[in-house]
Amino acid sequence: MAVTSRSHHPAGALAEHADPVLLTPEQAGWGYSGLRVVRLDADIARTFPTGSDEMIVLPLSATGVTIVTASDEFHLEGRSSVFGRVTDFAYVGRDTELWLSSASGGEVALCTARSDRRLPPKYGPADAVAVEIRGAGPATRQVTNFASPEVWDHAERIMCVELLTPDGNWSSYPPHRHDDSPECPVNNEEIYYFRIGRAGSTDVEPNGFGLHRTYTPDGAVDDNVVVRDGDVYLVPRGYHGPCVAAPGYTMYYLNILAGPGGTRSMAFCDDPAHHWVRDSWTGMPVDPRCPMTSASGLVVR
Repeated sequence: MAVTSRSHHPAGALAEHADPVLLTPEQAGWGYSGLRVVRLDADIARTFPTGSDEMIVLPLSATGVTIVTASDEFHLEGRSSVFGRVTDFAYVGRDTELWLSSASGGEVALCTARSDRRLPPKYGPADAVAVEIRGAGPATRQVTNFASPEVWDHAERIMCVELLTPDGNWSSYPPHRHDDSPECPVNNEEIYYFRIGRAGSTDVEPNGFGLHRTYTPDGAVDDNVVVRDGDVYLVPRGYHGPCVAAPGYTMYYLNILAGPGGTRSMAFCDDPAHHWVRDSWTGMPVDPRCPMTSASGLVVR
């Protein structure tokens, strides 16, 4: 009999009405990280109170996004697809009511983390987002560091990055963890939100797929799951990786991290059995398909 992972939520499993994902820390069974993916109708505003969460508003497939709070108004250019370009975004602090609309309609991610301090809203321009190429050879991938601690300090706990992996490549590799194990420098809860595309296109592909692995040394967690477009995977603890993009299908995932530590950090420790792989990348060329996107759009070669 097939075993179903308690951490893997297939597309639609976390839906609320027309919204594809509603995940609170309580639903996840932990204390900090959350995600809501909302589907907006064109030019129809919706209201979202942040409550006890700080929030990052990230367009996924929506353009002309307007964010209005009692004190600020932001206009995001957005994007039509996560495979199309690096987007601008906005931060909104706790105890804030925001009105959200899009000229085109589409999907917007509301990335959240429980917060104690209320910070003012702030806009993040796309051309200031740091794009990093990580790994080499078949482990080459793009990391879009739009709200990582090194480049975005306007937050109390929340940390977010996007990963783009060319078809056939591996990412989140070597396997690593950032949990309450003694050797880990920080303890973070992490959400993976997957979108799967067709290679050579900016479209999402409902029939596409990839693979994800999370495990603990004692075997209490040993997940090897097929991930499809719109799936969510939760990492409360353990080594996670790789994420593998099947040939023919590009892989995107949004990472949302937060934890109890006083300092925002995405530090991690590798599985010692596989740490040597990093040394094997020395002198190995990176995959020329990376970077895949920039603030200007697709990177054309």
